[in-house]
Amino acid sequence: MIDRPHLFLRHLFDRAVEVADPMRSLRDFLPEKPKGRVIVIGAGKASARMAEAVEAAWGPCEGLVITRYGYARPCRGIEIVEAAHPVPDQAGLEATARMLTLVESAKEGDLVLALISGGASALLVQPVPGVSLAEKQAVNQALLASGAPIDRMNTVRKHLSRVKGGQLAAAAWPADLLALIISDVPGDDPAFIGSGPTVGDPSTPDDALAVIGRWNVDVAASIRDALSHGSGVVKPDDPRLARTRNVIYAAPRQSLEAAATFAREAGCDVHLLGDALEGEARMAAEAQAKEALALQSGMMAGDPPILLLSGGELTVTRRGDGIGGPNAEFCLALALALDGAQGIHALACDTDGVDGAAEVAGAVIGPDTLKIAAARRVDPRLALDRNDAHSFFGSIDAQVVTGPTLTNVNDFRAILVQSPRAG
Repeated sequence: MIDRPHLFLRHLFDRAVEVADPMRSLRDFLPEKPKGRVIVIGAGKASARMAEAVEAAWGPCEGLVITRYGYARPCRGIEIVEAAHPVPDQAGLEATARMLTLVESAKEGDLVLALISGGASALLVQPVPGVSLAEKQAVNQALLASGAPIDRMNTVRKHLSRVKGGQLAAAAWPADLLALIISDVPGDDPAFIGSGPTVGDPSTPDDALAVIGRWNVDVAASIRDALSHGSGVVKPDDPRLARTRNVIYAAPRQSLEAAATFAREAGCDVHLLGDALEGEARMAAEAQAKEALALQSGMMAGDPPILLLSGGELTVTRRGDGIGGPNAEFCLALALALDGAQGIHALACDTDGVDGAAEVAGAVIGPDTLKIAAARRVDPRLALDRNDAHSFFGSIDAQVVTGPTLTNVNDFRAILVQSPRAG
């Protein structure tokens, strides 16, 4: 029996984040520092921490890394620039232009080390000709509200960019380029991590237009016009990528397995539901609630706790005007589906510490979640209808707030199922 379920679940989450910390894991994937020129570039919510890890191994380096506001780390040589995420801003635009200039200065025999993590899509900002920053911001906001999967969103972003879809790597030609990547996407396809700035892509502008149509993304006429004129996305067989090597060195699976090991040591029977779950957060919550209740119905007093673990990237189709994110919405829908079932507690958080656009990692729920809400006159159904899960959990003191975690291996969900007599 787990006596303090919420504390236990938080320990699991902290373990998952700890394993993905670049200061713990990146050094093993670094080669010996070359004697020639080395340029370190990067983008993403973990990129400054990755740069810090590089300099811990190699000493001061030349370079430029763009990370989210609040995620900077001290570096002795590499310049760290903070910019906006998930909607890009002028700081990201200017820093990306300088990064391109720096990369284009690389010569044959030089090494460009690219540090890429989730968040790079918004932080690397160089729109194609004819598209303004304001229009790019509007597209990002519309994509985030559309409910489209992350890989489809990134297809659109690539074809509206001068740096994504292999274009950053192509700019480094003829230098060697090694990209060290932390995955935050289901399936760990490097082409979709940060919109693949160092990875060639076979998609076309027509594919991007199809995403806009399929998910009813409202875009300006200039966006459609730019896509109709093609893009600079680099094909996988482009010779400018011949000297590029992409290495995913940290991924959601590793973090889930670390949490699973921790749980087994505590006496849990662990069920791994997968590290690449996608779909609507509320629908995933309903499915996992059914699974948890079914498992509990077969438990006897004294049986070991069961832990359901899953990762991936759920989405929210925005229908209301509230403040929410997929992890908080998952927890809210899960609480409603469980309807106060005794012995079941859960946590869902984003490992980067930011769920949606809120500075909140996620939330925890338990058998008393709906009772506390009723006592505080907070309507969970209304909150779900308004996509206002963060406000709901804030009002009942059930948010998980971590601050910047300096890594990003996507969502972490854990449901602890105990016999009702033990809960």
